[in-house]
Amino acid sequence: MRALVTGGLGFVGRHLVAHLDACGDDVVTLDHHGDVAVDITDAAAVMAGIGSVGAEAVYHLAGWADVGASWNDPMGVLRVNAEGTLNVLEACRAAGVARVLSVASADVYGLVAEGDLPLTETSPLRPTSPYAASKVAADALAQQAFLGHGLGVVRVRPFNHLGPGQSEAFVAPALAARIARAERTGQHEIAVGNLSARRDFTDVRDVVRAYRLLVERGEPGEVYNVCRGSDVSVQEVADRLVAMADRPIALVPDPALKRPVDLPVLRGDASRLAAATGWRPEIPLEQTLADLLADMRGRVAAEDDHR
Repeated sequence: MRALVTGGLGFVGRHLVAHLDACGDDVVTLDHHGDVAVDITDAAAVMAGIGSVGAEAVYHLAGWADVGASWNDPMGVLRVNAEGTLNVLEACRAAGVARVLSVASADVYGLVAEGDLPLTETSPLRPTSPYAASKVAADALAQQAFLGHGLGVVRVRPFNHLGPGQSEAFVAPALAARIARAERTGQHEIAVGNLSARRDFTDVRDVVRAYRLLVERGEPGEVYNVCRGSDVSVQEVADRLVAMADRPIALVPDPALKRPVDLPVLRGDASRLAAATGWRPEIPLEQTLADLLADMRGRVAAEDDHR
């Protein structure tokens, strides 16, 4: 299959490209410095870029992923995630792409009570951050592309995913980076934000397996949660990472690291995904965190070597 991955040089994109390559697909990346060098907010460039590839499937991963930073630039996140998605969908329609995977986020479900869990694809959308609102808009545009134009769009709402190569803008890699730096400097404390939030974490390598399966077997026009189906607290993630450190490290609360609004809990139901594709998560959280910390140790060491 000839596949194009927008955001192919990003965290998830790199893992997806590796998985598609391993499956024997012919993969092209569209990114600022990808095989097709394009900014997704440039409609004409996106139209020309996607039109030149001849892709059978497009995985649309490109976008603004930093929830915390979205509070400082709500217009910027809306442009990238909503307008950028519209540009990609229009280009896919013009190019006759058979299948498009449009990636939103579980953040669209917003503030939920324990009684609302687990979240299904029919749960109400109640975005609390500018990032989440932009993903609701992108999700609606993808649905409209199917309903209004018949484009073969499959929508996904991934819950939190982790793995090697992830940015420090996210909580687990940020914790891993602080631990790796503390190990090198001899510190015995690291700063932490809100540890009470509970999240449904899945290894990114399991997530990208789900994406390809959905392109193959998902129902166009349908939306699928991608998640493990169980939640753990950020406190537990931090404790597990600290337990892997080479020295005792204490966690010290820092109010500056807290977001204006932090969702207390997210836990999803992936039964629709499982029924459509047979997908199940395979990599345990302990292995994911060990791989994440090992990767971050290497990145921190490389930073030090370049100073």
